[in-house]
Formats: sequence, structure tokens, C-alpha cells
Amino acid sequence: MYETIVVGFDESPSSKAAVIEASNRIKRHGGKLFLAHSVFFDTEEFGIAPEQLEKRLRIGEKVCVEAKETITKEFNIDAHYILCEGEPPEVITEVAQGKNADLIMLGTYGRKGLNRLLMGSVTSQVILNASIDTLVVKKRCVECTGSYRSILVPFDNSDFSKKALNRACQLSKIDGAEVTVMYVIPRYEEMVDFFKTESIKNSLQQEAAKIIARAVNHANIQGVNPRTEIVEGQAADRIVESARRLGADLIAIGSHGYRGINKAIMGSTAERVILNSTCPVLVVR
Repeated sequence: MYETIVVGFDESPSSKAAVIEASNRIKRHGGKLFLAHSVFFDTEEFGIAPEQLEKRLRIGEKVCVEAKETITKEFNIDAHYILCEGEPPEVITEVAQGKNADLIMLGTYGRKGLNRLLMGSVTSQVILNASIDTLVVKKRCVECTGSYRSILVPFDNSDFSKKALNRACQLSKIDGAEVTVMYVIPRYEEMVDFFKTESIKNSLQQEAAKIIARAVNHANIQGVNPRTEIVEGQAADRIVESARRLGADLIAIGSHGYRGINKAIMGSTAERVILNSTCPVLVVR
């Protein structure tokens, strides 16, 4: 799996971590590596100094060549780079599509605060528009080994969560990782202001047990015997907390969530997990 990996590269520490993660994985399992480097040039802002575009392209070329040479020297693998003018999210997704990639790796760079919520970050825009899996690498360069020991999979029996579980099982068989499937019981009383009786609590627990049983059966069919976890609360918060408590070094999550203005203002479960998780997050398509 993951024969062609595209890494969004901007020379930041986070993107360098993504490059190291991808390089280590390809060194272990083979594949092709492409660095996608974008040079953004605002024609309105820099129209009076068009030579700035050429200067930025030269700098980008130098950065990519140095990165390629470092990868070849340190990991003994081939690497390629694509230098394009444009917005980073568009460049990354277009390069991935053009190279028939099956995985995009990103560091955690992007806008912050209110601007991030209203305009979106590079990471969230890539995840929203990419048609393939995206791995957000949230760790230091020295911790990037390209393999995983413990994978947490939030599961709600949706097609999205089944795809995430499928991918986790594939990774488990390749890396020998332990898989934990978890279901988060929502607190409906906080959403619709109803009183939760003991009968309702028991019903929710029974439904959770059924959903987890389906996840276990789904994994068993693929030759993986997962651990299980049932918790209650806000989904994104509980996923992040469980990953920390269990020592997971990867969260594999489906890509469903809010779209359009609702997504920008409220965020999706996947985006909130990415924002708050301390370990890498694989968003599965």
C-alpha cells in the first residue's frame, strides 16, 4: 500500500518531519516520493516588482534540490520534486492527482485563530479537496520512523469508519501494529436537552456494544484481532484523550464531517482531532 507519496514541502520544521516520515516508510517498503513545493505570488501585491516571482522560484528550486540531495544521501532512496506557482493546497492536490499518488503527507502548518476558522488552513483545505488519504505528521523529526506500533480507529459503523478500519488493518499487518477500535457514545442530553433515564443509558450502551462487535468482526475478517474501547462524550475530545491514554502513535479516521460554511465555523470531527492530537492522524478516503 501507498506506492506513491506526495509531501507538501515548504522547508518548515513540520514539513521536514513529513519528509522524514515518508522517506523512512519508502525505505522500508518501497515506493515513489515526490516533494510538492508551491511558490505563491500575489500579482496585485507584487505587480510593480514582477522580478520577485523569478527570485522566489529560484529560491524554491534551491530548497528542493537540497532536500532531494539530503533524502538520497540519508535514506538511499530516489526522490523527486515538483515546483509550481500557486496556493499550497491547490499545488499539493494537483501534484498528487498528476502523479497518481495514493497518499499525501503534510506537516501541521496553517493559519491560526479566527483566520484559521474562517479561511481554513493548508492542511484542512487539502483534506477537504484531496481524493486520496492524507497523513498529518504531528511529531518531531527525530521521532519520524515511518512505522506504527499502536493505531486507534474511531468507529461508528459508517462507511467512512469502515474504510478507516480497513486501512488500519492493512497497516497493522505491514507494521505489526496493535489496533484499537473505539466508539464514542454521544451525550444527546447536551444536544437536545432531554433527561437520560437508566433505560436510555442501557439502550445506548447496548447499541455501543453492537457497533463495537461489528468493528471487531470487520477486523477479524481481515485477520486482525483489535482491542476495543467504549467511551462517552464529545467525539473529537474523547478520541484525542483515548489516543494519549492508550499510547497510540497513529489515529486513523474517516473523512466525513461538515462542509462549506458549517465546516469553517464548526469544524469536523477529523479537523478537531487533527488540531488537538499529539500523534499523527491519517484521514482515510
